Amino acid sequence: MDQDIQLIKRVLAGEKAAFEKIVEKYKGYVFAIIFNFIKDYDEAENIAQEVFLQIYISLPEFKFDNFKGWISRVTANKAIDWKRKKKSKFREETMEYMEAIADKESIREFKTPEDLVIEKEYREKIRKVCKNIPPIYQNVIIKFYFQGKSYEEIAEEEGISVKSVASRLYRGRNILREKWRLEEDETL
Repeated sequence: MDQDIQLIKRVLAGEKAAFEKIVEKYKGYVFAIIFNFIKDYDEAENIAQEVFLQIYISLPEFKFDNFKGWISRVTANKAIDWKRKKKSKFREETMEYMEAIADKESIREFKTPEDLVIEKEYREKIRKVCKNIPPIYQNVIIKFYFQGKSYEEIAEEEGISVKSVASRLYRGRNILREKWRLEEDETL
């Protein structure tokens, strides 16, 4: 991590070669995150370029705390933005909806009656699928997505650390995605 901080300082001092080293170090990581959302190699490459441009532009605001986590968030946001624009398949729309809930700012968007009906259907289906995952993850997912509680509130209620909440949400979402896919396959 010290190497990252040194590279960041060099970039901020105007050294372009230092940013190239950051790109080289994190390009596989960024691509993997994007590809997890997109599943289209060419689009993932395009989004990766946008991510590194955004990182370069936003680097002066970086707080020198958890650089890899910051890159992950920028990358996930870019991938989510791309998915919002496409909205080509039901499954993609559903996963986008789940990510939009996590990104609380996107909830402020204007919603049409159709959006509200679709949202209600997604919530009902997610609740149904959620009943088939282990309770340790189910509780955290319900509190975060449906009750709108923060990591800190959930940690206090569950008697666990904030890091454990984040871990359970991550694992729970992965299990939920897999259960969702299995249910989708059964209905086809």
